[in-house]
Amino acid sequence: MHKQIFLLLALFLSAPHEALAQTEFNWSSLTWDNDAFLGNDDDGYTNGMYVALYQLKEYEHPSNAPWLLRPLMWSLTEKADVGLNAYTFGQAMITPQNTETETPSEDDLPYSGLLLLNNSYLSIHPNYTDKISTTIGIVGPLSLAEESQKTIHKWIGSGEPKGWDTQLKNELVFQLSRARAYRSWVADNNYWDLITAGEVSIGTLSSGINVDLVLRFGTALEHSYATQLLNSTRTTNPTVIGGGGYVYGGISAGYLFNQIFTDGNTFTDSRSMDYDHEKISAMLGVAYSWGNYSISLAAYDASILTNQSEKQAGLTQYGTFTFSFGL
Repeated sequence: MHKQIFLLLALFLSAPHEALAQTEFNWSSLTWDNDAFLGNDDDGYTNGMYVALYQLKEYEHPSNAPWLLRPLMWSLTEKADVGLNAYTFGQAMITPQNTETETPSEDDLPYSGLLLLNNSYLSIHPNYTDKISTTIGIVGPLSLAEESQKTIHKWIGSGEPKGWDTQLKNELVFQLSRARAYRSWVADNNYWDLITAGEVSIGTLSSGINVDLVLRFGTALEHSYATQLLNSTRTTNPTVIGGGGYVYGGISAGYLFNQIFTDGNTFTDSRSMDYDHEKISAMLGVAYSWGNYSISLAAYDASILTNQSEKQAGLTQYGTFTFSFGL
């Protein structure tokens, strides 16, 4: 246990904490994902909590960038009109359908938790935005997901989940991702636009490719389209800062090569579950901003138009809320 605690501390103390302490941030956000928002009950991706800090910053050379961004800085060939750097710290928890038994079914989703640190950078241009992103984290008991869920259930008077002894083992995980979003179409009245985006990710956390189409209606669209790229890392839901708001709906298609929550531990034996690697997702949301504050509400369902089982569907259905504020 002492070795495990040391690994956990080493992981998160390796983050550029001194640089963070000296950095002047412009915004912060709090994001809460929960399956209960869509009427589910501790089934699949049941809860996620994320805190993010943002700064307007352009990096002219990889050596000037935070170390988490350096592996992919070479891929940014154009100088940004506006640069946005974001740090996210969060926790996610995954549970099977039946949380009342100490030994869940072998073909159900395994219990798992994730404690993560993400650093994402947006290189923003008038009609397109590039994103590079690195996530490091730990899956297993050291994620503290078991303690978090049991504490929350105690507060709300819900039954205690009993199968956490079967969760995935402790494992350090990582993911690198590269994405681009285009503002592909804008209506003459500037109240409508269409965002097309693509992303490639690789790592022990998950690897895959994804393409999004998002239609938006509202105001301040020009200055907010880039935030669509921060959705996949759960840094924030699509949002807007400085006034205005919009509603949006979209569809996403992708392929997962690997995913630790279903494949199980990478290097040791653990529970796992067969799953469909292809996915088609739907999203629906609203974002509104006043002054230095913003809220965003959304619902996601990645189980439509597929042959996914009910057990896998729970992994990909959740509602979410983001509150953002200027610093």
